[in-house]
Order: sequence, then structure tokens, then C-alpha cells
Amino acid sequence: MQSPQQPGTAAVREYPVGGAASGPYGIACGPDGALWLTLVHSGEIARLVPGDETGAETRTFPLDSRACGPTVITPGPDGALWFTRFQDHRLGRITTRGTAESFSLPEPDSGPYGIAAGPDGALWFTEMNRDRIGRITPDGEVTEFPLPSSGTYPSAIVQGPDGALWFTLNQGNAVGRITVDGRITLHPLPTPGAAPVGIACGTDGALWFVEIGAGAVGRIAAEDGPGDGRIREFPLPDRTARPHAIVADPAPGGGCWFTEWGGNRLGHVSPDGAITEYPLPSPASEPHGLTVGPDGAVWAALETGAVARLER
Repeated sequence: MQSPQQPGTAAVREYPVGGAASGPYGIACGPDGALWLTLVHSGEIARLVPGDETGAETRTFPLDSRACGPTVITPGPDGALWFTRFQDHRLGRITTRGTAESFSLPEPDSGPYGIAAGPDGALWFTEMNRDRIGRITPDGEVTEFPLPSSGTYPSAIVQGPDGALWFTLNQGNAVGRITVDGRITLHPLPTPGAAPVGIACGTDGALWFVEIGAGAVGRIAAEDGPGDGRIREFPLPDRTARPHAIVADPAPGGGCWFTEWGGNRLGHVSPDGAITEYPLPSPASEPHGLTVGPDGAVWAALETGAVARLER
């Protein structure tokens, strides 16, 4: 059964950032009221000020390695931005003034990808290649927690409303939960090969995630006890859309926004599963990360060298 669908009418504009070959990938709101992006191909971090349509205030900050592959970025508890460096297997930190540093991980080839601030004053991250969830304090102390199975490809991670961290297992076909003391619970997904990636904490107290393999959006209720998570799946009108990232919608009515990497669209899912889609102006623009900016608009990173802004 398909989810209810309606066409979106909001205007979407695109703004160049970093150059066509830079690869905007992750995006987050900083404590300074700016948007911060990872440029995965050029090894840089970009800062963009909403409302500056000329791009005069957009700045890029080169990292110590152009090949480090900065990927997902998030505001940290220390007032800086933290990000994963997937290609050289490190974690990065950049202040709002543009001063960057990086931290090594205990194991080589760990493949850090998702990262999020936890309720304990630390950053939590996934290690795709090592089947581990990691924790790093603002001063660089790393702790790792192995998952109960191998080859699961832990991907995105987010703090849940229950004080735990929730994450997706892209090849494990499950959503996981880890407490701050390291206790792990896995929730298998109903659809085989769903391949979940992005995950967000919704305003309804549930965890929402996207299934890039199944072309669907999923929801799991965090209030259930360990192992008892109720999972619902909402198929997209285009099952080949390959939804990639998802973020909560803070506006009245709630729901979540997501990117359709294969469909070249931004999408919105309401709490009852109704889907609204918004085509992007440029073809094959490869939308990845997205956030709701301080201006209330939805911003998405386009790997082809721009950011998209959807004003509701």
C-alpha cells in the first residue's frame, strides 16, 4: 500500500558553494547562526550565512588533508562543529572561527561516518568498517563498543528522546540503540534489504529513518521497552528514489524532511505517513545531508557543488 502523496508547491533555490568538484555532503546549523558543510571531495569545511544570497560571507576552510573525506557534521557540546573523516579514518573538530584539528581512532580503516552529540557531553559516532559505535570526549578520549554481529555497516546516529543513542545498520537491516554505558539493542526491520541510512529524532518522540534500499521512510517508537520497538514503514511513491538523510521538522504539524538521492528531490513525511515531494532545479544534483536552518528554511547539500534552500 502506497503512502498518501501530494505535490509540493514551495520554491526551491540553489546556491553554489565550494566549487563544482568540492562535493558538499553533510550540513548542520552551528551555534553562530551559520550553516556548516563538509566538502567531501576537496577536503574542506564551508561556512554559509543564511540570507546572504550573494555568497559574500561564504568561506571555506581547508583541512590538513585534501583526501580526508569529511562526511557528516554536527554541533558539539563544546561550541565547535565535529565531523567524521571517512577516508583517513579520523574525527575532525572546527571552531566557529575556522580553527581545525583532528583525532585518530584506535583501529585503522575504521570508516567513521555518522556522528551526533550525546546526553553525556561526548560525541558518539559509527564505524562502518569495524562494526562498532564510538564515543569521543571533547578532549579526544575515545571509547569503542563492538556490535553483536559483523558486516552490519553502522551508518547514521542520533540522540533519542530516551537518553540513548539510536543508529542504523545499513547492511544489518536493523535500527540499533545504545545506552551511554554501552548496552546495545537491535531492532530488525520488516522489509528485507531495506538498507537504512539516515535517522532522526522526531518531534513526536519517535525515531524516523530512511530506507535507501526499499525506497521508504520508517518509524520506531522509542517509548517501547528494549526489543519491543514498534516499527512502521511508509513506502515512497517512487521506490527507486533512494532516500538518504532525514531531519525532524520543528514546524507545527511535525513530521520529517528527507533527501531523495536517486529521485533528485526533497521530501516531507507527516506523522501519519503522508508524503510530499519537491523536485530540485538542477538534474542529478545528488542531495545528501539536510537541516532546518535558523531562518526556518530547509537546506540540503548537493554533491554536485551547491546547497538547495526550500522556503515553506
